[in-house]
Amino acid sequence: MAKLYFYYSAMNAGKTTKLLQSSFNYKERGMDTILYTFRFDNRFGSAKIASRIGLAENAYLFDKDTKLFDDIKIKIHSKTACVFIDEAQFLTKLQVLDLCKVVDEIGIPVLTYGLRTDFLGEPFEGSMYLLLWADELIEVKTICHCGKKAIMNAKFDTSKRVIRSGEQIDIGGNEKYIALCRKHYFAGDIGEE
Repeated sequence: MAKLYFYYSAMNAGKTTKLLQSSFNYKERGMDTILYTFRFDNRFGSAKIASRIGLAENAYLFDKDTKLFDDIKIKIHSKTACVFIDEAQFLTKLQVLDLCKVVDEIGIPVLTYGLRTDFLGEPFEGSMYLLLWADELIEVKTICHCGKKAIMNAKFDTSKRVIRSGEQIDIGGNEKYIALCRKHYFAGDIGEE
């Protein structure tokens, strides 16, 4: 039975690595997968999902106007076993509904991977609806500099001060964001002098 999965975490927990490993496992068994990533995240090249440890795979792109149900329906074939969505926090409510339809009407599992909250501690639209509508919620854990579980994403400036305002979408990696436990997030302590 097909399901909609949401793998969520704070930054740098290995979500993309897990996605790429899962896609590889399907392909190793002779099955095809369809991969999507957010159009504006081109840090590793356009139309590519890449992990920090060096794994990478080509992917289709989505933005807020992509009609995912229609797009996936065109791309599937008899050997398609699964759909993967990286950067799922950037999905819209309607796109999450489209993914529900892929699962319920086409019968193909959809595995989504993304952040639960932004750097202000607020939910992303895609994450919020995945948390509400996904069949399976799987937390991918990472740790704060203190060793406790990190659940928050802090954004910092070049002086290593936590930033508490700004646009929700600002693509970046370790040079701009860090995963923290709630205590250190609210204290503004990113663990560096």
